[in-house]
Amino acid sequence: MTHGLPETAKHGQAKPGEIAIGVIIGRTSEFFDFFVYAIASVIVFPRLVFPFVNELTGTLLSFGLFALAFVARPLGTVIFMAVDRRYGKSAKLIIALFLLGTSTVAIAFLPGYSEIGVAAIWLLAAARAAQGIAWGGAWDGMASLLALNAPPQHRGWYAMIPQLGAPLGLIVASALFAFFAGNLSAQDFFDWGWRYPFFVAFAINVVALFARLRMVATPEYADLFESRDLQPAPVMETVGREGRHILLGAFAPLASFALFHMVTVFPLSWVFLYTRESPVRFLIIEMVGAAVGVAAIVASGMIADRVGRKSLLLGSAIAIAVYSGFAPQLLDAGALGETVYMVLGFILLGLSFGQSSGAIASSFARTYRYTASALTSDFAWLFGAGFAPLAALLLATQFGLISAGAYLLSGAVWTLLALWLSGLREAEG
Repeated sequence: MTHGLPETAKHGQAKPGEIAIGVIIGRTSEFFDFFVYAIASVIVFPRLVFPFVNELTGTLLSFGLFALAFVARPLGTVIFMAVDRRYGKSAKLIIALFLLGTSTVAIAFLPGYSEIGVAAIWLLAAARAAQGIAWGGAWDGMASLLALNAPPQHRGWYAMIPQLGAPLGLIVASALFAFFAGNLSAQDFFDWGWRYPFFVAFAINVVALFARLRMVATPEYADLFESRDLQPAPVMETVGREGRHILLGAFAPLASFALFHMVTVFPLSWVFLYTRESPVRFLIIEMVGAAVGVAAIVASGMIADRVGRKSLLLGSAIAIAVYSGFAPQLLDAGALGETVYMVLGFILLGLSFGQSSGAIASSFARTYRYTASALTSDFAWLFGAGFAPLAALLLATQFGLISAGAYLLSGAVWTLLALWLSGLREAEG
């Protein structure tokens, strides 16, 4: 199947190829920030910030702080939508990405509990909440813009492009931590080596800012803003008008989002706590799995254009439900079991996550689409991902790995229910 880009764009219509570049850069930078913090929350923060408890409790507390960003993200959307309406998208992106970069680099300078006591916990919590607020403001609508301006017969192909940022961000973050952890002594790594990925995250945010501002400054983007395709609506008004579709959109990708953490953050914590595996070795396995995930996301675009996005989401949710019944136990089956778990998981993640963004977005009225899509993304991450590492590790510790599979199964059930309800709604319409 070929997916050629149109030679020209109509007036007021941005070119998909140009938007795609900005989308990939922006999403990769966001996910890189995400995974840098996620990896540190397993192998660094329990020792640095929670040394007064055992490793398991420290990791659970660290995952509690991890969730703060997802709780704060909707607040960021509310704040920065107001900034957008009053001062424009350039001002919004500059402030949001400056806040994201500042809070990220602040973590790199974080003193440990042994140096400043409980203040270390509060400082990390504040930085994490600031990251969440900034992520809410970093929503630029480019993913929705890409989907709207893609050729109709290739909507699935273009829908997968923003999702490539997740495995690409994971590969870079894992590579950095693997390099420093594998080439430094334990003392040096915990003293200063772990801080360097956060400095890199700051630098990548700067590059992403300029890439996004370049898109925002284009006449096509400005025309779409004026035509209301990218114009922010008041949040409460949007919730009142589009609340049902926002909820359906938030729950539709829960299978993908639950699996997202079951093959990234959770297995790293399990292997780190309950096996003698080197975290460096498992980070390399994650990089291999993420590379497979890139291929699966690309494949999801081709499959979705043949069978439809919702059909692919339904099929992948069922496959994830089956996977949940046996896969988590592979984490206790040695190196081979871990590799099979990760590769299968990333294949399913790529197929589902590749089409999970905006599956219900076409149901939004044009006036509210920009704000409703941002809120849908916020709540999808909150419900599906925010507490996933904490819940999965707590369940697996108390009731065994099979209970982590049950948690994953619940995400698949919610996806199937949301897609069924959205189908009924469309039939009624």
